[in-house]
Amino acid sequence: MNGFADHGLDDNAFGEKTGGFRENIRTFDAFPKTKPTYTRRTSTGGYTTLVLIFASLFLSISEFLRWYRGHETHLFSVEKGVSHQMQINLDIVVPMYCYDLHINVQDASGDRILAGELLNKDPTNWAHWIDASGTHRLAEAKYVKEEEEDTHVGHVLGEVGGKRKKRFKKTPSVGRGTGAGRSCRIYGSIEGNKVQGDFHITARGHGYAELAEHLDHNAFNFSHMINELSFGPLYPSLLNPLDRTYATTDDHFYKYQYYLSVVPTVYTRSPSPPPTNPDQPLPNTPLPPDYSNRNTIITNQYAATSQSHPVNERTIPGIFFKFDIEPILLTVREEREGLLWLLVRVVNVVSGVLVGGGWCYQLGGWAREVLRKGRRGRGGGEGMLNGRVYNDDEGEEE
Repeated sequence: MNGFADHGLDDNAFGEKTGGFRENIRTFDAFPKTKPTYTRRTSTGGYTTLVLIFASLFLSISEFLRWYRGHETHLFSVEKGVSHQMQINLDIVVPMYCYDLHINVQDASGDRILAGELLNKDPTNWAHWIDASGTHRLAEAKYVKEEEEDTHVGHVLGEVGGKRKKRFKKTPSVGRGTGAGRSCRIYGSIEGNKVQGDFHITARGHGYAELAEHLDHNAFNFSHMINELSFGPLYPSLLNPLDRTYATTDDHFYKYQYYLSVVPTVYTRSPSPPPTNPDQPLPNTPLPPDYSNRNTIITNQYAATSQSHPVNERTIPGIFFKFDIEPILLTVREEREGLLWLLVRVVNVVSGVLVGGGWCYQLGGWAREVLRKGRRGRGGGEGMLNGRVYNDDEGEEE
């Protein structure tokens, strides 16, 4: 009746084409398209899009930085292999003459080391050390955070990884004046058995039975300043619990006691455990105690507690360090996921922001529509005749 048949036309010619593989595959399209003539752009949608772009960019950068920094894992295991020796590094200043002090080390195996013959003793000034910046009493809160930094792989490897091991600093010149040379700096490294033991600093003629002359009790002053106390290879840049700590007293008979729990520790960035031996990797062969490279550092951590108090004249005064070697190995490893993991995280973040933002935008539009209908109902259906025009772009009346 409409003349289509007379002109050889068919209604199917005006619909979507059917037939053929490309036309049939469209039925699986999960992203249907809308013609531009049926869409409308608004300034509210533009602002929302900008907010979502900036939010996605910020979260993506955060994910990248988190991936770049990596994360740390702590693994405790029984220390394998057989270790025999352990290096002890000491740098301490005592306000007494060097020839009035005796230093000894004794371990659970019964070995006694005359550390006074192995360590260096230099006369110095007490004020030079106690007035130095960064010194503090044990367990002051403001220095706890600084000590915690030296337990992170990145900081440790950045300080000592691949660097040549340093030596102790030189003792400053004594100079002249009151108090010059009346203090003693005891420093150096000694090798001891890797077993429970203690080393102590006492006065001449006190402590172990010896032929030395008995020191006058009025000369006792076991106030001290600890510059370095560590176990294993010497890394002066790493801060240990007792480093740069001091203790002072006015009592001649005073006993300082420090109890140390030493834990062998490996800091590494390697994805797999370090080789058992860098020269000859044999099973169950422990790493050398001074082994280190750019990605692995082997050292020892320790926890310290102090029990110090005045004593009577029947008790030996001095500075006593008692240490115990824990039978565990702590491996602190810094790990970083692969690039594929980062890509998946970024895609998830961006898609989540866009989908969540789209839902919020749709809910906001629905809420505006409900409020608009409510205002229209209260206004009695006013339209163009009363001079009011509704702005579809902003959802408000003019």
